[in-house]
Amino acid sequence: MLIDKAPSDWLCQVSAPKRTMPQNDKLWAMLTDISIAKPLGRKMTPEQWKAVMMSACGWEVQFLEGLDGQPFPAGFRTSKMNKQQMADLITFIQAAGDGWGVKWTDERKEHD
Repeated sequence: MLIDKAPSDWLCQVSAPKRTMPQNDKLWAMLTDISIAKPLGRKMTPEQWKAVMMSACGWEVQFLEGLDGQPFPAGFRTSKMNKQQMADLITFIQAAGDGWGVKWTDERKEHD
């Protein structure tokens, strides 16, 4: 086995598969659609909506104050999510956007 050939100080990690590029593409399309729709009267960038949605799903996010006094999101990464976590986030965003009447540019409802 390959693991038996590894040097003694090497580490092996078994983890769930990372989120996929199609999931990432769908996420950003959805966040852009929400940003355009301005639900709840909120004008925010897709990046800011990502932080709001991740926070609503229990992912730790932080907002910092920029030089212009405006808050901006920092300290969160969907690239660290596994496929199931990303699927859960997409499902949450889909439900929220549907409830707000967001017009989706990508009508595909399925995701990995």
